[in-house]
Amino acid sequence: MTKDLFDRYIWLVDTIYRAGRITFRELNERWMRSRLSERHPLPLRTFHNWRDAIEQVFDINIGCSRRGGYHYYIEHADDMEKGGIRSWLLNTFAVNNLINESHHLKRRILFEEIPSGKQYLTPIIEAMRDSFEIEFVYQSYWADEPFTYTVQPYCVKVFHQRWYVVGYCREREALRIFSLDRIQTLQCRQVKFCYPKDFDPADYFADSFGITVNESQAELVEIKVFDNHRPYVRALPLHASQQEVETTDEYSVFAYMVRPTIDFMQELLSRGADIEVLRPTHLRDEMKEEITRMKSLYDASDTMEKSDDAN
Repeated sequence: MTKDLFDRYIWLVDTIYRAGRITFRELNERWMRSRLSERHPLPLRTFHNWRDAIEQVFDINIGCSRRGGYHYYIEHADDMEKGGIRSWLLNTFAVNNLINESHHLKRRILFEEIPSGKQYLTPIIEAMRDSFEIEFVYQSYWADEPFTYTVQPYCVKVFHQRWYVVGYCREREALRIFSLDRIQTLQCRQVKFCYPKDFDPADYFADSFGITVNESQAELVEIKVFDNHRPYVRALPLHASQQEVETTDEYSVFAYMVRPTIDFMQELLSRGADIEVLRPTHLRDEMKEEITRMKSLYDASDTMEKSDDAN
């Protein structure tokens, strides 16, 4: 029953948001075409009850303009367009509802799987909500044995199909980031913690690409992006600080204020010969070293294959 109500809330917000302004009669017409209606019209009292619930659950207000008839709209809709958790939730569930209503299209709509987080994401978010510590057994890729950590969860973040939890770790006595797919068991401890007022998740990751946050300072990074790849970088910036500082017929130079972490370097390497790091010098040298290592692997393999063919 709770899930059904939640689906209805999502449908209502998404329908009004996409319409911009809509009358209750128009809303009911669309409701009757939805599988959620089960061919029953939407009573006006139920509609207003849902409005109140949506304000409490999502902090989204459905306003009403009496001018030219009663038209309903989403207040401060431009805030939703800026992204964030509300927009992510609405987009995710709205698409899910649409697919459920179009059974014949299910096999024609493909998504990326996020293997991690399915088991532990919900209890972690509940612990964040209630300000409870969590305790989990964690198997790092770099450790021979698993270790038990006690963490005050501050926020969660998804990156490259993996969920991560960020929080203060008692054992490390510092802020740490843990991948949910490396957690073996997790329990919520009935131990309260105070969320630090000076911690802002967006600010914490503002100078970083991906999930790596180290002690280095953000610095100016400039990359040359060649002709055919430029539209991709323009359409999907590598970082919020991205600026196109030089444009020619053959290439563009993009500048960033970012920590040149391993995550960022790996992203640049994934672009292959479509980009070239111009500065800083140390990042350019690291890229050259990594490219040389990659080339040596192929050279060694080619040498072995020629040797086998000769034999």
